[in-house]
Amino acid sequence: MSEAKSPRQDLMRWKKQPVRRTVSQICPPPRRPLTVADIQPGMENERLGVVRDSMFQNPLIVKAELGKPRERSYRLPGVNFNYGLYIRGLDGGVPEAIGHWNVFKQQPPCPHELTRNYIAMNREAVRACLVTAPENLLYRQLNDIRISDQDDRRVKKEPPSLPPDMTFGIRSRPSTPFFDLLQNRYQQLWVQEQKATQRAIKLEKKHKVGPHLDTFPTEADRQRAFKAHREECAVRQGTLRMGNYTHP
Repeated sequence: MSEAKSPRQDLMRWKKQPVRRTVSQICPPPRRPLTVADIQPGMENERLGVVRDSMFQNPLIVKAELGKPRERSYRLPGVNFNYGLYIRGLDGGVPEAIGHWNVFKQQPPCPHELTRNYIAMNREAVRACLVTAPENLLYRQLNDIRISDQDDRRVKKEPPSLPPDMTFGIRSRPSTPFFDLLQNRYQQLWVQEQKATQRAIKLEKKHKVGPHLDTFPTEADRQRAFKAHREECAVRQGTLRMGNYTHP
């Protein structure tokens, strides 16, 4: 006498089982490339002379057979294959979505590596009469002094206190005065600045510089020298600067 099946077993039998795909189905293996043994007489890739298997593995050399697409040495999956990452969802419907919540477990904190106390290690190395770089390196490897957590928190700079009404970012520039733009006010100001600059340059050029060196002790000596220069003026004239009396 056959045993009576429970309604739970019937439900499990008719319930749709989740589809599980293997790695080979998601990422199919590459297709085996052509070899010399696969080449038959009359094919497009038939060659004369020395033929190697590497000649049929280069996609730039391999020709497409007549009436067939060019092979790329890969096999495409079936029609029912979905490209991308396969995500297994929950099929419990609305009750499971409302009554279940995925909570990530908190990971234990990783141990914090303490900072090296170079000041203490250098001080102890000097007390041990170790002053060279190799000696200090060996001393630090043997006597590794670290700063405790409390000292490390004290050494680190605390963030500066900011006012509560501080605004971060760049200040917005003032609004453009359209009235000045319509009147060409900026052009007039530029022309005035250029005229003022040119006027200052002209005044500097016309400024007379006084004498920096006075070679005459008195004013009488100056006048006497000018008088002698005027008397000798006739002698220094002429073509050869030897006087006018040298002309024929």
